Amino acid sequence: MHDLVLTGGRVLDPSSGLDSVTDVAFGGGRLTAIGTGLSGAARQDVTGCLVLPGLIDLHTHVYSGGTALGVAPDAYARKTAVTTCVDTGSAGPGNFEGFRDHVIAAAQVRILAYLHISFAGIYAFSHRVMVGESGDLRLMAPRDAVEVARANPDDIIGIKVRVGRIAGGASGLAPLDIALEVADRVGLPLMAHIDEPPPSYDQVVERLRRGDVLTYCYRPFPNAPIHGDGRVHDAVRAARGRGVLFDIGHGKGSFSWPVARAMAAAGFWPDVISSDVHTLCIDGPAYDLLTTMTKFLKLGMGLPEIIEATTKAPAKAVRRPDLGGLTPGGLGEASIVRLVETEIALSDVEGEVVHHDRAFQAVGTVISGRWVAASA
Repeated sequence: MHDLVLTGGRVLDPSSGLDSVTDVAFGGGRLTAIGTGLSGAARQDVTGCLVLPGLIDLHTHVYSGGTALGVAPDAYARKTAVTTCVDTGSAGPGNFEGFRDHVIAAAQVRILAYLHISFAGIYAFSHRVMVGESGDLRLMAPRDAVEVARANPDDIIGIKVRVGRIAGGASGLAPLDIALEVADRVGLPLMAHIDEPPPSYDQVVERLRRGDVLTYCYRPFPNAPIHGDGRVHDAVRAARGRGVLFDIGHGKGSFSWPVARAMAAAGFWPDVISSDVHTLCIDGPAYDLLTTMTKFLKLGMGLPEIIEATTKAPAKAVRRPDLGGLTPGGLGEASIVRLVETEIALSDVEGEVVHHDRAFQAVGTVISGRWVAASA
């Protein structure tokens, strides 16, 4: 007898190739069985829904109360059926302890973190104050970052850096080079943010290594990944060829419909779809992971590929083989969403709005083998 059985849903797991209407059972906090006719102490009818591996949002900011851009992790997770939030550099080595003790440890949703190379992380990001932390090289903290990353291997899965005119001012590529040296020293991947030039998009991707993540891969001009005629930059294709991962990171400024259409036409889909949710975009234009996923339905990306880009692929990026799949004996978690027929307006970061007739909608999650209903 299982503790909980999800019945009637379409189980879609790109990591195993499973795509079938069947039951999924949980017990003792683990996923115990997948098959037909399973019985359990509690049954949750999810007919008409997609039962997915726990969704992973690879680019979030959830240091709520510790930074101005942080959103409340559990409220966000319930809204969008996410079971893992990866925080991308909200905290640096100078304030990671507070993030770990007061937010990560207290959250129901799993939180993993890219540690910022800047001592205090992203500390001045609000409606009224915007100071790029990479603009002052005195804030780069390589020794401290190595110490904190080594002391927190269960929580820190990579190193984060933000470069570009907005985040870095006149610092150019120096913060990226420092962050790459730290990532190499601790044996972790890097996530690089790129905004407006300088440096150029090509200069950044040319430095990245296999397993590193370039976020904002569909960002608008200037520093878009495409030429004016829609061709993808050679440096971008070369980076993918050597194993660099490309992440959406929608956010407030990093998803453009014209760029997205050109990249899709060129067959250059993202490896990972993420929201870059924070206080300045949670009420639009990004909203959440499911809204970002819906934009890829509009672009014509296949449903299995969208699910892979939010489960299996980000699990690989953070080097967590226990995540991103539905495995008997594995973690007791799943995301349950519904594809609803509805008219939805989808805005990019430049104000272009397109409409679609279907959208992903959160129904609930299973976390540690327990059902958690979605919230509005």
